[in-house]
Amino acid sequence: MKEVVVKEKAPLDELMLAMDVVDTLRHKELVLARELTAEDRDAKLLDQLREIYTSQGIEVTDEILQRGVDALREERFAYTPPPPSFSRTLARAYVTRGRWGRPAGLAVVVLAAAGLWYQFFVLGPQLRQATEVPAELTAAFEMLDANTDDPAALNPARAELATGQAAAAHGDYAAARAATADIETLNARVLTEYELRIVSRPGRESGFWRAPDDNPRARNYYLVVEAVAPNGRALQLPIVNEEDQSTSNVSAWALRVDQPTFERAVADKQDDGIIQNNLVGRKRRGVLDREYTVPTTGAAITKW
Repeated sequence: MKEVVVKEKAPLDELMLAMDVVDTLRHKELVLARELTAEDRDAKLLDQLREIYTSQGIEVTDEILQRGVDALREERFAYTPPPPSFSRTLARAYVTRGRWGRPAGLAVVVLAAAGLWYQFFVLGPQLRQATEVPAELTAAFEMLDANTDDPAALNPARAELATGQAAAAHGDYAAARAATADIETLNARVLTEYELRIVSRPGRESGFWRAPDDNPRARNYYLVVEAVAPNGRALQLPIVNEEDQSTSNVSAWALRVDQPTFERAVADKQDDGIIQNNLVGRKRRGVLDREYTVPTTGAAITKW
């Protein structure tokens, strides 16, 4: 019968010991003089390693020590990282997700919130303006067109319409709204209706004359007038002062007339203190400008 020889198990696994030797060599930084021969270096290296393990109470055979030294030279137990690649980058990102995941998630939330803010408070209003402003402009012109066929109102309104449409196409919504407002002003003027009457009330001046600064020998004759709506209410209107070209909203102004018209009004008032023939013009609904029933250029002053 063949005899079976059972070897005692080493205190530590030989492979693990060899790896430990390699690790010791790396961490202890054992360096020998280059002048020594390879055999002398190996012998001294083995002596140093043996002393290290003996001091730790570990018995390591020369064979295992030599295997460890050889393995270090061959980099048998060294880790060589894989070359850079997309899959390696993804793997590293996954492994380190604990470090970057939370900040990245916060960044995504911030970007999403910024996107929503931009959508609702910047892009949304811009899109609404791009739709609403041209529609309001067109509606204003169509309303004016339905209320009048007076070229004096329609021609400037068409010019404002073209200006506003061009402005809206270029994103200048303020200019487009200004054009809309001008058309609406024209429409308000078209819809206004009143009679132009000479002011003839106790304590109120009905007319006067004054010498112009550039010709002291001449006289300019004025009748003080007011615009009275069909309900009897005096209206305030924007009137241009011919002397300084300023515009004021007034309820009464002085209309320049010729001398015969002025003298007839004076005689009418001197008769009984009241001017019976006080109508000097009217503004009909559906037209832009007032029409006069007396000779006048429409020039006026608002301060006297």
